[in-house]
Amino acid sequence: MISIDRFLSDEQDPKAVEKVIGKLNDLLTTGEEILYLAVQKKPAVNLAPDSIAITNKRIFYCEPSNLGLTMNFKDISWKSVKEVSFKEEFFGSKFICVPQHGENIVTEFIPKVQARKLHQAANDQLEQYKELLRQQLLEENRASAAAVNLTPQPQAFADIPVAEPEPEQPVIQIAEVVEEPEDETTLKLRKLKTLYDKHLITQEEYEAKKATILDSL
Repeated sequence: MISIDRFLSDEQDPKAVEKVIGKLNDLLTTGEEILYLAVQKKPAVNLAPDSIAITNKRIFYCEPSNLGLTMNFKDISWKSVKEVSFKEEFFGSKFICVPQHGENIVTEFIPKVQARKLHQAANDQLEQYKELLRQQLLEENRASAAAVNLTPQPQAFADIPVAEPEPEQPVIQIAEVVEEPEDETTLKLRKLKTLYDKHLITQEEYEAKKATILDSL
């Protein structure tokens, strides 16, 4: 059973703390511990006040119901928390949790001293979680860089086979072919075909020019 003495240092309601700690003890996971507990103090009737518990894994919101006979628990893990803050007012303070998604979670009438310590404890855990994420990201980046740098070792020179020179092939002399110069008509047809192939004239223009050249023979 968790001792409640260390959660009474800032004038928390002993009865409320005893009820909350007794219930939370069954909800904590392996390695999880309560770091700070703040208890609501309403200005008029303070029966069945709400409480907020900070652990190293999450924030617990403890809300009594049925005139304090039962207790409802809601929690939000540090990976789901964007930031926390508090706002001092005439009757205590508001403790505000801003989640990554959804609406802000606001608890009123937290005594000012408790609100400041609640905020400090929550911020410490949030920073530790963010630092853990940064370290994990660095490790992943190092692992990726190491995998990229693993290249095959170069083959030793002694293991590389040396190709033997191929025997010289006899030189075969090819008789020079003398091309006869093309006549004017052939040159015109070749230039016309080049213009058509380069899409500089349409097929109709090509056919018409071709027919004109051939008619001139």
